[in-house]
Amino acid sequence: MVDLTVVILTLNEEKNLPYALENVVGWAKHVYVLDSGSTDKTVQIAEKAGAKVFYRKFDTYARQRNYAIKELPIETEWMMFLDADEYILPELKEEIAETLAKNPEENGFYLRRRFHFMGRWIRHGGYYPVILLRLFRTEHASVVRDINEQIVVEGKTGHLKHDFVDENRKGIYDWIEKHNRYSSFEAQELLNYDKRKAERQKDDYARFFGTQPQRKRWIKENIRNRMIPPLARPFVYFTYRYFIKMGFLDGREGFIYFMMHAFIMGLATNVKYLEFKRQEELKSKNELSMENITP
Repeated sequence: MVDLTVVILTLNEEKNLPYALENVVGWAKHVYVLDSGSTDKTVQIAEKAGAKVFYRKFDTYARQRNYAIKELPIETEWMMFLDADEYILPELKEEIAETLAKNPEENGFYLRRRFHFMGRWIRHGGYYPVILLRLFRTEHASVVRDINEQIVVEGKTGHLKHDFVDENRKGIYDWIEKHNRYSSFEAQELLNYDKRKAERQKDDYARFFGTQPQRKRWIKENIRNRMIPPLARPFVYFTYRYFIKMGFLDGREGFIYFMMHAFIMGLATNVKYLEFKRQEELKSKNELSMENITP
């Protein structure tokens, strides 16, 4: 058993959670589930598996994760976040156990994520590996950014060699529903970018020569948002992922995924952004008109 606490955030995850719990209960010293008010069997499944369940009403992923770090009764030095649709491969389990047993000087470790879609590992299109900081010393970690949240740690970080897997078992209907919600968050992030640009503020997290998430943020801020018109972005995304990054090598499942990500998630994001922007402009005009007619 590894001296580690695994925390899983949940909301109606009865289809995914059994696999995640089976993967870590008995391996990690503690497994906590932070639920947001599930109405299915999520809580019962967690309790039956031996996980300890806590509740917090959801507002943002960053605040949910910060609550887990700061407020849950974490007794171990090390902590790891998993999503309900993720599991750790045996070789990564072994690597984590060996690494923590050595009392490393690093306060956090980046892990490699494999993404599965419709039963297929998506290896191309820039989707493997996705590098995420998920394993960290609890007292040195926090989460930044309400949208596209990132875990950051004080001090040195390292990289582990092996993978964990993202495999959602809920199906396409749930994917569309979830990404419709995400597209609203992304649209708001585009509005925030406009405000930072108007005030000549930079996103300090965005760094081309930083970590993979920091580099992705820099590309969004300095290339996508500046150079590509909103309604052209889905077409550019699909061309880049499917052709330039060779997503076509992932067969039918890859084609479906990159098409959906571009023309469902991506198009919805940018159409919502244009709508939000129009609403902001109308609001400003109405406020100006009211000021002009006020005696």
